[in-house]
Amino acid sequence: MTGTHKDSTITRRRAIAVTGGTVAAGGLAIAGYQSAFADETTATATETAAASASAGSSSGTCVLMSSVTEGPYYLDGALVRKDITEGKSGVPLTLRITVQDTTESCAPVAGAAVEIWHCDAWGYYSGYTTANPGGSAPAESEDGSTADDKTYLRGYQVANANGVVKFETIVPGWYTPRTCHIHVKVHTGGEKEDGTYEGGKVNFTGQLFFDDAVAEQIFELEPYSQHTGTWTKLDDDMVYDGGGASSGLLTLKPVHKKEPSKGYKGSITLGIDPDTENTGAGSGGGGGGTPPSGAPGDAPSDAPSASASSTESSA
Repeated sequence: MTGTHKDSTITRRRAIAVTGGTVAAGGLAIAGYQSAFADETTATATETAAASASAGSSSGTCVLMSSVTEGPYYLDGALVRKDITEGKSGVPLTLRITVQDTTESCAPVAGAAVEIWHCDAWGYYSGYTTANPGGSAPAESEDGSTADDKTYLRGYQVANANGVVKFETIVPGWYTPRTCHIHVKVHTGGEKEDGTYEGGKVNFTGQLFFDDAVAEQIFELEPYSQHTGTWTKLDDDMVYDGGGASSGLLTLKPVHKKEPSKGYKGSITLGIDPDTENTGAGSGGGGGGTPPSGAPGDAPSDAPSASASSTESSA
């Protein structure tokens, strides 16, 4: 979060997460998730330094990223943690993000706080689980009274000396009218406090995208396949502008080429200007419109209208 604003509702969500609030799970087994990350360890100084040197060696690889809308599903107070799944089922994703300073010859931005959030396999966001994802999907929770208190698939990581953070999550599903994507903010100047990140400013607000071919394979698997309907391809998305990596397109590598259910490793380099502030509220690409029920009134919208809690959602 930025500044010092705190919200009692968010504090309640944070408490639930810290004490191990339960989340409905199904589909892929936890064992499969653990297998996908069995060979994943914290990057060594040699490995990350080599990656940084490679990224900064060519003027064509250090690009100032264009900020876009934060969307209607942002919440303050996300936890500082590497694993953000909270038991949510899906295809495992190890996400590696490198933050570079485009004003300082692609120098790594050590200490930058990278925040991500995204929907689950059925298109639901924690905190907004009554928002209709479009198509037909199972209800996110049988207990609608506490569903919006959950904090799954949200979190911060603080960049190491090489500007690198890593998250363990799942590949997002889809919701109308958006393509498969992950939201991201880069903060600087703040500090870890009470399990989250406080103060400082937001330097970059963007979204990360998945190749259509990868998304299509994944959406045929459980639990994604329980969400039926027509999902949006990259060319038709209201935010992605076709610019490849500089527009947020992830580099994706399968853990096992013939078994997409085993998971993917995703990576991207974000070039930012640490002196510039951009919260994403009201910035281009999908901004405007009416936010879902329960969302902040001034939040830009890239999602359909909300519906009351139900067992099925219609497009």
